Amino acid sequence: MSSTRNPDQWRSSSSRLLGLYCILFVAWSSMLLGVMYWRISDYLNDLTESGLQQRAHLFMSFDGPALDDALRDSQRFDLHQVYTYGLFDNAGMPMAGPLTAIPEGLPLDGNSHPVAGWTLVDGPHESGGSALGVVTRDGRTLVFVRQNGKLMAVNSIILDALLWGVSLTVIPGLVGWHLLRRRPLKRIQQIEAATNRIIAGDLGQRLPVSNRRDEIDRLSSIVNAMLERIEQLMTEVKGVCDSIAHDLRTPLTRLRAHLYRMRVGLDEHDPHADPLDKALAETDMLMARFAALLRVSELESHQRRSAFDEVDIADLLQELHQFYLPLAEEKQQELQLQVAPQIGVLRGDRELLFEAVANLLSNALQFTPAHGRILLRAVDDHGAPRIDVIDNGPGIPPQDRTLIYQRFFRGSSSAGQAPGFGLGLSIVAAIAGLHGFRVRAGSAPDGGAWMSIRGAADGLP
Repeated sequence: MSSTRNPDQWRSSSSRLLGLYCILFVAWSSMLLGVMYWRISDYLNDLTESGLQQRAHLFMSFDGPALDDALRDSQRFDLHQVYTYGLFDNAGMPMAGPLTAIPEGLPLDGNSHPVAGWTLVDGPHESGGSALGVVTRDGRTLVFVRQNGKLMAVNSIILDALLWGVSLTVIPGLVGWHLLRRRPLKRIQQIEAATNRIIAGDLGQRLPVSNRRDEIDRLSSIVNAMLERIEQLMTEVKGVCDSIAHDLRTPLTRLRAHLYRMRVGLDEHDPHADPLDKALAETDMLMARFAALLRVSELESHQRRSAFDEVDIADLLQELHQFYLPLAEEKQQELQLQVAPQIGVLRGDRELLFEAVANLLSNALQFTPAHGRILLRAVDDHGAPRIDVIDNGPGIPPQDRTLIYQRFFRGSSSAGQAPGFGLGLSIVAAIAGLHGFRVRAGSAPDGGAWMSIRGAADGLP
């Protein structure tokens, strides 16, 4: 049986679709953010470059003291100190302004050019910006420098605003993704739990249907209608088979009584004694077969769960070992018992569990040759107790391992070679299904058969 675990929640279709939508949204938002940032940054660059040229052309109209006064006023009103200037004589010596030298390699062509750095009178060496140099009317050189630091601060503010906008959209989207995927997963888990009970044999179980009447509810309703029809057909077939088995027991009992009375009235050397003995044996086999069929039907009806109680596994296997040990010694076989410490308990019907393991041991004793070895053990299988019956007989062919639980099935290696009529493992499967346990068939390390009954974790069915 499968189970929906937490790692598997991310594999659901709703999680994938919502996750894909979130990824596409984040990718698109990131692309939009990049384009907006690039366009705004480019716009600000163009704006400052234009402002730098307009400032230079404006001050070209001044000369002499008027130029000095205009430069000082412009510097005083530049509150953000984006621009700085320097006024130099014909020899390139500073005459006014914060700049102490013309930036190296700056052409005096009236156009802005990027510069690597410059030196201020009262500040450190700065880098990253554009500079523009012109020759004024009075022959002096005027240089304007635009500092990128202030512009980058504006870009940073814009970038922060865009990031906050995206985050305020993505975070609610992730929360919505988590909430939206939980509801369908919860419903799938409920459907899975109901399906597991159906697989265990409870055909009266139905898939849950909510009041939303969405596509999952429609699918559940269709499956429920199919289950109702299957249960009806199974009940009819089972009823016919049980009625036949039950009705034939009475005439078979009468037939056996008549044969027995006839046999008692005959002498041992009478020629009719041997045919009557064979007829009695065949009648007994038919009656045992019908009794086994009714036994399987009784177990599959799940009417004995109310009597479930805690069963001590170690005590159960110890009793089984003592019961079958004389038979194994008579057949010159070695029957071993291994019980893991603190194996715990199983919740179920002790008589039925005894019968199930006894059937497995009977098969192992029957098919294991003389001087063979049979191991009866109980181990912990990831938190769930497991009972194993391992022998070194001929084993079970892989192609028969899914068929051995069917009624009247006889494997190719056992047909015609051993007594029985193929209902022992059907009874084992019915008892395991009644308890919610699992029966497995496999190969032992030395090639024999390995049959196991695995209980539920914590001893719960």
